[in-house]
Amino acid sequence: MSKTLDAPKARRRRGAASNEVRIAAEVAQRTKRQGRGAAQALLVGGVPRVDLLPTEVLVDRRQRAVVRRVWLGVVLLTAAAGGVVLLTAADAIQQDAHLADVRRETDSLLLQQQQYRDVRSVETQSGLLRAAQSVGGSTEIDWQATLRGVQNSLPTGVAITGVQIDSATPLEAYTQSTGPLQGQRVATLTVDAASPTLPSVPSWLDAVKSLPGYVDANANSVTLDTSTGIYTVDMTIHLDKTVFDGKYTAKDKS
Repeated sequence: MSKTLDAPKARRRRGAASNEVRIAAEVAQRTKRQGRGAAQALLVGGVPRVDLLPTEVLVDRRQRAVVRRVWLGVVLLTAAAGGVVLLTAADAIQQDAHLADVRRETDSLLLQQQQYRDVRSVETQSGLLRAAQSVGGSTEIDWQATLRGVQNSLPTGVAITGVQIDSATPLEAYTQSTGPLQGQRVATLTVDAASPTLPSVPSWLDAVKSLPGYVDANANSVTLDTSTGIYTVDMTIHLDKTVFDGKYTAKDKS
């Protein structure tokens, strides 16, 4: 009974062993074919190569390649620097040439100015004369017109017998009065007038207010000459800076 039960197990073991042998044979055959194909490929593809150089040689080669690249960079930088230097030098040469042209033009203008040196000298002298005239005439007063105005302001029958004039100069300021009620003045006109009758002094004081530059007027005295019967009036008139005619200044502006 035991022999009958163990027979299938023995058969199964033999079948498994047979399969393992078959598979191993197929693998061996496949490997053999692959080896043959590889050998054929090596034979057909080309000559086999083997790198037998030491590692130090390969490292040295790589280092040399790095050094060559570094030197190439140095050469490129040197070339770039040289280009910049050349451009700078070219620009400097151009600027020097422009400066030389400007200097030549300036020299030419100076030579042309030398031709008109006398004219410029005359113009300078004329300018100085005009300036001196303007300063010297800054305190100029048209006394003829002023005295005519005083004459026209006289009452009927009154005639001027004497005039004293005191005015400012370009080099000295006019002395001002210390009185608090007297205005600024640049000239003083003292007039002596004679009249056969007692003149109306208030009317005369009102009349002189129309004079150019009038500041104030005072009647100093009224006297009678008993031998002749003539009245003499002494009057002082103060004038301000508006009395200046400014004729030289006007010429200078024109």
